[in-house]
Amino acid sequence: MEPIIIVLIILVVLVFIALIKTIQVIPQASAAIVERFGRYTRTLNAGLNIVVPFIDSIRNRIDLREQVVPFPPQPVITQDNLVVNIDTVIYYQVTDARAATYEVASYIQAIEQLTVTTLRNIIGGMDLERTLTSREEINAALRGVLDEATGKWGIRVNRVELKAIEPPTSIQDSMEKQMRADRDKRAAILQAEGVRQSQILTAEGEKQSSILRAEGEAKAAALRAEGEAQAIRVVFESIHAGDPDQKLLSYQYLQMLPKIAEGDANKLWIVPSEIGDALKGLGGALGNFSPSSGGGSIPKPSSPNREAPPID
Repeated sequence: MEPIIIVLIILVVLVFIALIKTIQVIPQASAAIVERFGRYTRTLNAGLNIVVPFIDSIRNRIDLREQVVPFPPQPVITQDNLVVNIDTVIYYQVTDARAATYEVASYIQAIEQLTVTTLRNIIGGMDLERTLTSREEINAALRGVLDEATGKWGIRVNRVELKAIEPPTSIQDSMEKQMRADRDKRAAILQAEGVRQSQILTAEGEKQSSILRAEGEAKAAALRAEGEAQAIRVVFESIHAGDPDQKLLSYQYLQMLPKIAEGDANKLWIVPSEIGDALKGLGGALGNFSPSSGGGSIPKPSSPNREAPPID
């Protein structure tokens, strides 16, 4: 009985192994290459798949999702004979699992080498300044070459990025000095423009202020002149409306004489010619008084426009 049990156990184990090899579960976004006696048979897609045990074998399992592969810095010589180190990042996706398995031995290594050679060809036709400022152009050219070359490998290059472009240390120092000089130059220009604009605005303000001040003074003078004219007109109209006689005018002249002689600097004063007529009128007015009232006669004034003696 023991040999039969052993045989049964062996058969069960073989059946179990056969079931394991027969049923193949492929995850989503993956594919598997099946070979029969070393020859490609078919590609297993995601899900439950049945294969012939001990005859069919799984050659390769491939991830169909988009992959990101960074490549180490590569020294590249520019057109002006400067060595720069460039880091690249490749975004690719396997579209044909059979081609990616049989058309190239290692598509990752092939993409890396193709990226290096293509990058050297592109950068070799550019100088350093253009290399630093033309990343989009380099990315587009590199992606075009890689996508065309990897198409037959069942791979699609979706995107290529230059992660870093590092020129030599001496060139970096020179570029930093140049950038600092450019910034200082722009700062000096902006400061000069600010001073110029400030001076222009100050001059415009002073000009506008002078114009406004002159206009104000002109209006004030006009208003003063108008007020004085109005005052003279009112006085003139008041005098004519009052109809003053010779007596009143004579009395006003006599009141103005002390004011004319006022001041220490007035060493000489001139009697106007009209004062004679005023005094005549005043004398005539006083001559009408009767002697009984105690009034006396007033001496006749001197001829008009005669200089009076100095007043100490």
